[in-house]
Amino acid sequence: MLIAIDKIKQLAKAYAPDTVQVRRHIHANPELSFEEYNTAAYVKQVLEQYCIEAESMANTGVVALIRGKNPEKKTIALRADMDALPIVEANEVGYRSKNEGVMHACGHDVHTASVLGTARILQDLRDEFEGTVKLVFQPGEEKFPGGASIMIKEGVLQNPAPESMIGQHVFPMLSAGKVGFRSGMYMASADEIYITVKGKGGHAAMPEMNIDPVLISAHLIVALQQIVSRHASPKVPSVLSFGKIEAKGATNVIPNEVKIEGTFRTMNEVWRKEAHQKIKKLAEGLCESMGGSCDIDIKFGYPFLQNDPQVTGVARKAAVAYLGEENVVDLDLWMGAEDFAYYTQQVPACFYRLGTRNEERGITSGVHTPTFNIDEAALETGIGLMAWVALQELTA
Repeated sequence: MLIAIDKIKQLAKAYAPDTVQVRRHIHANPELSFEEYNTAAYVKQVLEQYCIEAESMANTGVVALIRGKNPEKKTIALRADMDALPIVEANEVGYRSKNEGVMHACGHDVHTASVLGTARILQDLRDEFEGTVKLVFQPGEEKFPGGASIMIKEGVLQNPAPESMIGQHVFPMLSAGKVGFRSGMYMASADEIYITVKGKGGHAAMPEMNIDPVLISAHLIVALQQIVSRHASPKVPSVLSFGKIEAKGATNVIPNEVKIEGTFRTMNEVWRKEAHQKIKKLAEGLCESMGGSCDIDIKFGYPFLQNDPQVTGVARKAAVAYLGEENVVDLDLWMGAEDFAYYTQQVPACFYRLGTRNEERGITSGVHTPTFNIDEAALETGIGLMAWVALQELTA
């Protein structure tokens, strides 16, 4: 039986006010990565209200199934992340964070509320579609090793195994009511680099008696830029940036060591591994050539995110039908990282963007800022569109 778009839109409109309240509750009670105990309990409570049984996974994760007719025919998964960031909220709103120093500044409250609202719509329609929808509420997207990797290890992509997966993320650069898609490579891998440059400290007025790790570090940071500019193919997006340098000396004191921290990002897993080796080799060689040494640790982070062309094509076509061509945009490559990428390496998936901006109301702040907020009209779009995309994926 084909379900009409108008029916989905009616349910989305009817359930939007409750979804807003769910989002506000989650926003007001944020929890850090892998500490989402109350959030997970709340998610299970809401699902139970919708007569959807849920179970725990990965300590603070939640998984549930909505079974339509002939549930074995096909399974798709919908994902939400639940963790917040260590940021002091500056918004003066009634649902401001009650946990000082913790804030939903990346929209995970929106993602969780949206999947819950979508679940409510699909639960109402379960006698009108074939297949199964798996709901995945994961912890720890903001913190290595990423909750997605843990959920996968614990079997979230099994019993039943989804044939495709859908993720939705807020996008404050796009107005509420609009969504964005990109097929193929979309988001970068993200590795953390920690370098300790070692020398011999002493009085700054007697440099000949010292091995200056500050000077070595300055040369090293400049030299490492050639890893991207002269070794990476121009066809492969790559970024090597350093955001923290710590040298505990003084105007007249050369320290014994300097600590440097940075990130390497790219969209090719083979080049990613090659780059790691080149970074290590260059760092060790340069430091030795200047009389010092270094310890270097590169933490292997999230892989790059690649949207499956077929799944993304179905989702984008569904969005055009639901919202109109004028409200569906094509996205550019994005060097940010997301642990949804782990899923895209395992199952055909689509990760798309939900517009949340409203310039007239001054809702323009970016994610990871103390003033990030959304136009809550985006929630009606979010729950209705995701429900419609899910139904189209089940029949694809």
